[in-house]
Amino acid sequence: MTAANTDDQKVRLDKWLWAARFYKTRSLAKEAIEGGKVHYNSQRTKPGKVVETGARLTLRLGWQEKIVIVDDISDRRRGAPEAQKLYHETDDSVKRREDLAWQRKTMQAAQLPPARRPSKKDRRDIQRFRDQNGL
Repeated sequence: MTAANTDDQKVRLDKWLWAARFYKTRSLAKEAIEGGKVHYNSQRTKPGKVVETGARLTLRLGWQEKIVIVDDISDRRRGAPEAQKLYHETDDSVKRREDLAWQRKTMQAAQLPPARRPSKKDRRDIQRFRDQNGL
């Protein structure tokens, strides 16, 4: 990435997030920033913020929250291996994501599905219970 290494290159935050392949489109990146799901150096920001190397970005992507450090700046979307060179994720962020994924898996395993579908009488009883308790 020869063009990405120039110091005078200014790239908007939404364009950088798109180029780093965190979002499929720039409009999705813009919506995430405006919705408060992206923080630049621990503060809410605007999509037009100029990205600098060494900046700390906190991204909420579904269940996950990633904390990444900007290593390089690019305004072009390239392949995933090249996009991963634009940033690195902090060790604490990786560990926290792995722990939360493990917790979700164990919680899901603890909730076993019923052995069989409810019968017609069971469904009536469930509906009666919901009606009585205002559920």
